[in-house]
Amino acid sequence: MASLPQEMTYIAHGTGGGAEVLVPARGPLPEPRPDEVLIRVMVAGVNRPDVQQRSGSYPPPPGASPIIGLECAGEVVATGSAVTRYRVGDRVCALTNGGAYAEYCAAPEAQTLPWPEGYDATRAAALPETYFTVWANMFGHGRLQPGETVLVHGGTSGIGVTAIKLAKAFGARVFATAGSPEKTVACTGFGADAAIDYKAQDFVEEVKRLTEGRGVDVLLDMVGAAYFQRNLRCMAWDGRLVIIAFLGGHEADAVDLRPIMLRRLTVTGSTMRPRTTAQKGELAAALEAKVWPMLAEGRCGPEIFRTFPLAEASDAHRLMESSTHIGKIMLTVAE
Repeated sequence: MASLPQEMTYIAHGTGGGAEVLVPARGPLPEPRPDEVLIRVMVAGVNRPDVQQRSGSYPPPPGASPIIGLECAGEVVATGSAVTRYRVGDRVCALTNGGAYAEYCAAPEAQTLPWPEGYDATRAAALPETYFTVWANMFGHGRLQPGETVLVHGGTSGIGVTAIKLAKAFGARVFATAGSPEKTVACTGFGADAAIDYKAQDFVEEVKRLTEGRGVDVLLDMVGAAYFQRNLRCMAWDGRLVIIAFLGGHEADAVDLRPIMLRRLTVTGSTMRPRTTAQKGELAAALEAKVWPMLAEGRCGPEIFRTFPLAEASDAHRLMESSTHIGKIMLTVAE
């Protein structure tokens, strides 16, 4: 690492708080562990967990970088002693364990993938967090199969867009919810067979109408408690409800659990960050084998809503919290 600078710019968040706490700071470059690559970050993605970490409600796991940021794309500038696949100069994107809001970021080799053919840094950096999450939850825990029907809440979020596109690509029928006519139009543009404006329509009744009373096989939910009872009412026999976030709270009171038994439902969910490197590596390998070829063909790609310079991370977080975006919000770090 002798040819690299001693210090880098990163985004600090102090003791946490509102978006205004995000400010540029200077500090040492991370030292890659034996199984890690050091990436000169070109672009980093902005995700809901970043907002939660900044506010103090989602601390990094033990051993992870305290710097915010769970995905990036850039150039490998150093490798740990156990790294075998990547070399200095390779262009990669990575699901990081933290640290992406910076000029340099270390990431496990197993969680790192080459840019899909034809991709630039911005589009490559928009992949890891949402594609790993959707693959693990909708196809892993949710066991979505061709010919089944899935309901995706938050269809215009980064996760939602990815879920719509991948579900369609793998042969499912897809419904999505969104919070405005503009957003429902966007959902159908991304491939949803139907989109429901949850502010103007009862999504339970719409699902019943669209499925002739049968319900959906898989439901990908990021709302949590506020939707739990209604989600159960949307499910088909042997349906799988997969919870990946709690934007509507995590404690549900006075819930009627009978649908779970009577319709043989599975209620499951997961978070990505606490998984082991080996578990994330398995997801990376599956994505490279099954999804990366589609991306190279121009299918199933991310939707970029807006990019900000790294120094304007606070504005990027304000946009994320406004929920007015459709697709991914990105931070540009270097050319």
